[in-house]
Amino acid sequence: MIQVLVVEDDPVAADAHRLYVGRVPGFTVAAVAHSRAEAVRALDRTPVDLLLLDLYLPDGHGLQLLRSLRAAGHSADVIAVTSARDLAVVREGVSLGVVQYVLKPFTFATLRDRLVRYAEFRAAAGEASGQDEVDRALGALRAPQARLPKGLSGPTLEAVTRALRAAPDGVTAAAAGEELGISRITARRYLEHLVTVGRAVRSPQYGQIGRPELHYRWVNRGG
Repeated sequence: MIQVLVVEDDPVAADAHRLYVGRVPGFTVAAVAHSRAEAVRALDRTPVDLLLLDLYLPDGHGLQLLRSLRAAGHSADVIAVTSARDLAVVREGVSLGVVQYVLKPFTFATLRDRLVRYAEFRAAAGEASGQDEVDRALGALRAPQARLPKGLSGPTLEAVTRALRAAPDGVTAAAAGEELGISRITARRYLEHLVTVGRAVRSPQYGQIGRPELHYRWVNRGG
């Protein structure tokens, strides 16, 4: 059984997290703490494998707690359960051993998915036979990517995305296609996909002859 310490200052949320963890096979809640100080005391009493850690605690930030735990030799992994969306905080958390982030509010299914993936990651043992096996072990922590519509490829979508992000004033399908060496129709399919998933917006712009041409612009949402 994977022993979990739930660290959450809101008693109602802490109880919900405890119940959620208890419903996932292979996991059990060893203790619940409502503050940084309580978490330290709980860890001194009970060894755990995983912290379900809220980052906003009444007596200090969750990453401050994590830094002090690492300095004291605690090696438990961490799943951050938080409303924090600051990517600098995310990067710092990763450097301190945060293996997953679950943004509030979330459902049981979301947390269950993260816990199951963490269990798969922990289950990997022995010596990897090569790069593919290492990639598979690390890939267990990543959520599956949404499937692209039929006929679209990941590498081409990445290329179109880079081109769009690099154009602060936006691009047309013809301009994107010429830059990437693909047809205007193909470029438009990828640009329309980015509009559909909310990563781009389109607007008509009129040229010299008065005919509108669709112009696509990247929507910046923190990355």
